[in-house]
Amino acid sequence: MDDRQIVDLYWERSESAIAESQRKYAGYCRSIAYAVLNSREDADECVNTAFLRAWESIPPARPAVLSAFLGKITRNLALNRLKQTDAQKRGGGQVPLLLAELEDCLPGGQTVEAAADDRALARAIDGFLAGLPASRRRLFVRRYWYMQPIREMAEQAGASESRIKSQLFRLRKQLKTHLEKEGIEL
Repeated sequence: MDDRQIVDLYWERSESAIAESQRKYAGYCRSIAYAVLNSREDADECVNTAFLRAWESIPPARPAVLSAFLGKITRNLALNRLKQTDAQKRGGGQVPLLLAELEDCLPGGQTVEAAADDRALARAIDGFLAGLPASRRRLFVRRYWYMQPIREMAEQAGASESRIKSQLFRLRKQLKTHLEKEGIEL
């Protein structure tokens, strides 16, 4: 079943919308939540809540890309759950490391979550990503949206970890320069 048909099921308030969403996107959403939480149980709970939130949001929302819609809900739920727990006691995951990596690229005095809510910052980051070659954009998104460990990225690319780290360092430096040109104070 394609995404448009699944969204139509939500609009019809058919309970099969959730079942179809789970069938098609549970694994995808679980991988997003697990990357943040590093806990299968917490990830499963976030995924179940994400499908409930989708049910509550559609309608009035009519997402054009259901996977992105569900992924965003899942990611936000996982980040909120992480705030509520002590990440170091639970294994930490990638989040503290990723936040530290992006620290120099975001406006001072704000948390990553607060900065992400800033529409001007979001537009500037979107512009930055749109200007990147597809391979660099994928690298950035895999690391900072999907929170993929560098080791995995290196294995998938057939590259060394140091090469991936260098590429990410250069991307962060380019992002910082781009944000400064857009007038966003760092």
